[in-house]
Amino acid sequence: MSGELLVNVTPSETRVALIENGVLQEVHVEREAKRGLVGNIYLGKVIRVLPGMQAAFVDINLDKAAFLHASDINSKLILKEEQSDHVPDIRSLVHEGQHIVVQVVKDPLGTKGARLTTDITVAARYLVLMPNSSHVGISQRIEEVAERKRLRDIVLPYCGEEHGFIVRTAAEGAGDEELRHDAEFLRRVWVKVLERKARKQTQTAIYQDLSLAFRVLRDFVGISLERIRIDSKLTFNQLGEFTQEFVPELAQVLEYYPGERPIFDLFDVENEIQRALHRKIELKSGGYLIIDQTEAMTTIDINTGAFVGHRNLEETIFNTNIEATQAIARQLRLRNLGGIIIVDFIDMLNADHQKRVHHSLDVAMSKDKVKYSISGFSALGLVEMTRKRTRESLEHILCGECSVCEGRGHLKTVETVCFEILREIVRVNRAYDSDKFIVYAAPAVSESLINDEYHNLAELEVFIGKQIKIQTEIMYNQEQFDVVMM
Repeated sequence: MSGELLVNVTPSETRVALIENGVLQEVHVEREAKRGLVGNIYLGKVIRVLPGMQAAFVDINLDKAAFLHASDINSKLILKEEQSDHVPDIRSLVHEGQHIVVQVVKDPLGTKGARLTTDITVAARYLVLMPNSSHVGISQRIEEVAERKRLRDIVLPYCGEEHGFIVRTAAEGAGDEELRHDAEFLRRVWVKVLERKARKQTQTAIYQDLSLAFRVLRDFVGISLERIRIDSKLTFNQLGEFTQEFVPELAQVLEYYPGERPIFDLFDVENEIQRALHRKIELKSGGYLIIDQTEAMTTIDINTGAFVGHRNLEETIFNTNIEATQAIARQLRLRNLGGIIIVDFIDMLNADHQKRVHHSLDVAMSKDKVKYSISGFSALGLVEMTRKRTRESLEHILCGECSVCEGRGHLKTVETVCFEILREIVRVNRAYDSDKFIVYAAPAVSESLINDEYHNLAELEVFIGKQIKIQTEIMYNQEQFDVVMM
């Protein structure tokens, strides 16, 4: 799988696009004013303990208090004794007013604050430092037994009583020198963290993860990158120094892009991002997907659309579902959709077709670096799956709630608003004494009241015995109106 990274840098925003075989697969956006918090370490203060939820709220100097569940607290650190698999009561682990070192594992999403853990980790290119541990863990993606033993033997001497390491997938084939360099770097970082903790630094993070441009170079493992193009000379120079020190194998593919054409116009990235914000995704065959993202889950519906097939209905449905699996896997990565995902494939009567569609979806999702799980077809013909969510989706980053529909996705019809206005006039007339009414409404509503609803309006004037005047307000949205007494 050949890949290319496009890095677009402006003073206020950094965007990174991953292109695989000429097709956009992932987009990462980081705004300077809203940098992601995952990986940051804070000295927080417990402000509230909730026994009923087995959790605590921790102040880490953000807009919203962060959430710390009892299962995310390393009880061995707090209670200073060995614990069983049973999660202790939250009240025995923390108390209000207590200062505690925590790390963000999930960014704030919607109305929810950040999710925290006390199991601190600090990542480098090949290793992840685990303070308060003394063992070596090996990435499960490194499958060869001999290689796992070799890496364990190299890293084990770098462990101490107060810290251990996890060997990342990128370390496969790495030599002693690279691993030693990573271990020393991580130990120096941890010493700085401890110094800031001792100073009781609570207004800012005591450790902040790398910015997006540097982080992607560290984290895009398992992908053969042919080129990394950066459109900022300053960032290009900084990344050049970073790659020489930490990822020298990428130094030769780093490339400054001075072109007059915007870098994201290459491979049609800008248009692909816009299409990723649409509900409807067209398939090449003529079928289409409908993707609806809600706070509870994401639903994906597949339809044959204009695709009529060539043989019979069952084959048409099967081919549409197979094509949809590829599009679903790509859209989940591109939109960074996580949590519970329900896929409503077109109903298939053939059990073998169901198995093949399920397998096709699993194969398509295997290219995703994010952890996921897929269940089989349910009795209702739905496929339930989950995808780990650690940062906000593309839609949440780029879009906000509509001020008119308030997130519903629909507006009341002109007819509905007209009837609401007529009812409001009756209500006000019964409650207050007035000579006449003036209705201020949006252009479409005003026009409907004067034309389509003229008879209803005239009957109401006769019923209440008062004049009703319609006034158009061009700045009103379709649902907005005012009934004023004169």
